[in-house]
Amino acid sequence: MSERLPLMPKATAVWLVENTALTFEQVAAFCGLHVLEVKGIADGDVAQGIQGRDPISAGQLTAEEIERAVKDPAHVLEIAALKVAITPSTAKRGPKYTPVSRRHDRPNAVLWLIRNHPELKDSQLMRLVGTTKPTIAQIRDRSHWNSANLTPQDPVALGLCSQIDLDAEVKKSAKRAEKGGAEPEMAGTLLPTSETAGGLETPRATASIMQPKAAAAPREETEAEEQARVFAKLKELKSENDEE
Repeated sequence: MSERLPLMPKATAVWLVENTALTFEQVAAFCGLHVLEVKGIADGDVAQGIQGRDPISAGQLTAEEIERAVKDPAHVLEIAALKVAITPSTAKRGPKYTPVSRRHDRPNAVLWLIRNHPELKDSQLMRLVGTTKPTIAQIRDRSHWNSANLTPQDPVALGLCSQIDLDAEVKKSAKRAEKGGAEPEMAGTLLPTSETAGGLETPRATASIMQPKAAAAPREETEAEEQARVFAKLKELKSENDEE
C-alpha cells in the first residue's frame, strides 16, 4: 500500500478499473482499498454512482508509471511527488461538538472530573466535555438547577471524550504544577503590627535620626586669625576715643 494515498481514492479506483489493465492488487495498493472492494467495483457491486477521477490529470500518476505497472504485474504504483508543498494547518480547534443525545450527560461528566481530577482548569474541562464556564461554576458551588440529581460519571465511558484526550490534559496539569512549585512571596508586603511593635529593637538609622546631634567641638584659632582679631579690637577702641 502506498504511504500517501490519492485524493478521492474510490473515485480514482473506479477510473483505473475502467480505463487501465492494472490488476486488482495494484489498484487496491495504490488507492488504499481492499482487493475485494476493487473486485466489487469491477463487478458493479461497489461504488455505484461514483464518477471516476483521472489521477493523471490530477497530477497523482503519470502515463509512464501506469504503462510500467501494466507490463509488470508485480510493480507497485508510486504516487507522483507534489509540485507544491502543503503546509499543515495551524488553525485552532473549535469548540467540541457533543451529540444531542449525550448533552444531558455533560453535567455528570463535569462532576466526575471535578472530584477525580481537581487539578484541571475550567478551560480543560470545557475542551474535554464541551460545556460552558458558567455551567462548571454552578456545578462547583452546587447552584446548578439539577444539582440534587447529578451523579459523577466517567466522560470516557459516556463517549464525551477519549481516554487519550483525558490523559493528555492530566499530564498537562501535572507539568504545570511542577513548573509552578511554591508560590513566591509578594514583594513589599507590610508586616503585621504584632511583629513590628514590641520587643523589636529600633533600627540604628531611626535612632540616629531621633537623637539630637552632638555639639561640634570648638576649632582652635590660628595665629593669623588671632592677630586680625586683636587689630580689629584696637581699631574699634581707637575710633571710640576719637569720637570722645
